[in-house]
Amino acid sequence: MMKKIKLFNDVFKISPHLHSDERGTFTEDYNKNEFFKLNINDNFLQDNISFSEHKNTIRGLHFQLKPHSQSKLIKVIDGSIFDVFIDLRKESSTYNKFESFILKKNDGWIYIPEGFAHGFCTLENKTTVHYKVNNYYDKNSDKGIIWNDPFFNINWPLEGNEPIISEKDKKLPMWSIISQDIDF
Repeated sequence: MMKKIKLFNDVFKISPHLHSDERGTFTEDYNKNEFFKLNINDNFLQDNISFSEHKNTIRGLHFQLKPHSQSKLIKVIDGSIFDVFIDLRKESSTYNKFESFILKKNDGWIYIPEGFAHGFCTLENKTTVHYKVNNYYDKNSDKGIIWNDPFFNINWPLEGNEPIISEKDKKLPMWSIISQDIDF
């Protein structure tokens, strides 16, 4: 049996049941029927794995436009992350608001529905993140918000050095420039 805990408007932490004995542990990590019982009815079509060699690596803040928008199930396989999700749904009570959550190995999943930007910062070296999405990647729908946008003023837990960010993510626009064109 899985547990569902609300983290933010329509964002949940899903914890599968962990069986343990003298050999170690076993968990049924993903079972579509169990997620259906928790009212998470997305048809996940693609699994992605992100490996970051160093802590202070920021990936995001990414989203895809309709009709290619994606819901995500995020899980840490190794290491830990500071996970950030921003509600971009104009009709939502939490529109333009974000929340963050520290997710560690064996913490279960975070479910983020369509209409959210998502990103994370690695808190440890050699961090591996697995995520399922309910829509395929579409290059023309791929959008994002710059990680240090002053509108959101996210307090990323960076230790010492500047973050490690891809060239693509360094060029993402500020929310004030693109917000009028985004509609979920």
